[in-house]
Amino acid sequence: MQQEMIAYVLARLPIGFSFFGHGLVRIPKLSSFAEGMAASFSETLLPNGVVLAFAYALPWVELLLGIGLLLGFAMRKFTFAGVMLICVLIFGSSLQESWSSVATQMFYGLYLSLLYLFADYNAYSIYKAKN
Repeated sequence: MQQEMIAYVLARLPIGFSFFGHGLVRIPKLSSFAEGMAASFSETLLPNGVVLAFAYALPWVELLLGIGLLLGFAMRKFTFAGVMLICVLIFGSSLQESWSSVATQMFYGLYLSLLYLFADYNAYSIYKAKN
C-alpha cells in the first residue's frame, strides 16, 4: 500500500504544478491574457462578454486548482472541479476548431479522472475529505 500512496503523490504533483503554473504566469498579465483570449474567440458563436468574463476568472481557477492538487486537498472535489473546467475548455477549443488543444485537454481530463478514481491512495496530503 505504501507504494500506491507514493505513486499517487507522484501523479498528483505534475498536474498540480501545471495548473498552478498556468494561473501563476497569467495573473500578472491578466488584462492582456483576457483580451487575447476574447480576441481568439471573435470568430465563434460565443459572445465577447462571456469569453472575457471567463478569461478573467480562468487564471484564478487554475491557480486554486493547482494549489489544491499540490496539497492533496479534498482530491475528489478538486479533480471533479478540474474535469468540469476541462470540459468547458474542450467546448471552447472545439468552437475554435483547435483540435490539437482538444487532444491535450482530453489528456488532462483523463489524468484528473484517474486521480479521482484512485483518491483513496491520497495519504500524503493536508486534508483528506470523506468521499
